[in-house]
Amino acid sequence: MKVTRTPIEGLLIIEPTVHRDDRGYFVESYNDRVFKASTGFTENFVQDNQAGSSKNVLRGLHYQNPPVPQAKLIRVLQGTIWDVAVDIRKDSPTYGQWYGVELSGDNNLQFLIPHGFAHGYSVLSERANVFYKCDHFYNKETEGGVFYADPALNIDWKIDLSTAIVSEKDKAQPLLKDAKNGY
Repeated sequence: MKVTRTPIEGLLIIEPTVHRDDRGYFVESYNDRVFKASTGFTENFVQDNQAGSSKNVLRGLHYQNPPVPQAKLIRVLQGTIWDVAVDIRKDSPTYGQWYGVELSGDNNLQFLIPHGFAHGYSVLSERANVFYKCDHFYNKETEGGVFYADPALNIDWKIDLSTAIVSEKDKAQPLLKDAKNGY
C-alpha cells in the first residue's frame, strides 16, 4: 500500500496494491493492521456505507461535530467521482482550504478524511457506486454541513453547477462562516 500525504495535514490518499493477471485483478482494499501501520490512523471503523449515483449528482458538504465526529475512508467500486474535503478545523493553518482527488473503480485510490473536515463529491461518470467506512456511527444530533457553492471556498467540482443534481438539504446548508462547527 502506498500512502500519499496531501498539502492539508491529515488528508491522505491511499493506493492499495493491485495484483493483475490474465484472469483480472485482486486488491486487498482494507487490512486494519497494514492500514494503521501505514497511515498512523488509530480509530476503528464501525460502519460501512454505499451510495449509487448518476452523472452530475453532487453530495455534500457533510460532517459530524464532536463528541461524535466521523472520519471516513472513501473508495469507488464503479465509475468515477471528484472527492473533496474541506478543512473546518478553526485553529488549523489550512482552515477553509479544500483538496480534491479523482477516485474511480479503475484507479482503486482511497481518500482518508479524518475528523475536522467537511466531505462531498460529484459524479463524473454515467453512474458511480461509492463505498466508505466511518469510525463512528451516524448521529443526527451532531451532523453539520457547508453549502457546496460557498464562494469563499470556490471549490471546482469538475461539473457544471447549473446542471448539478443536489438534494434540497444540501442546497440549504450554511456558508462555512455560518456553519455550526465544533472543531
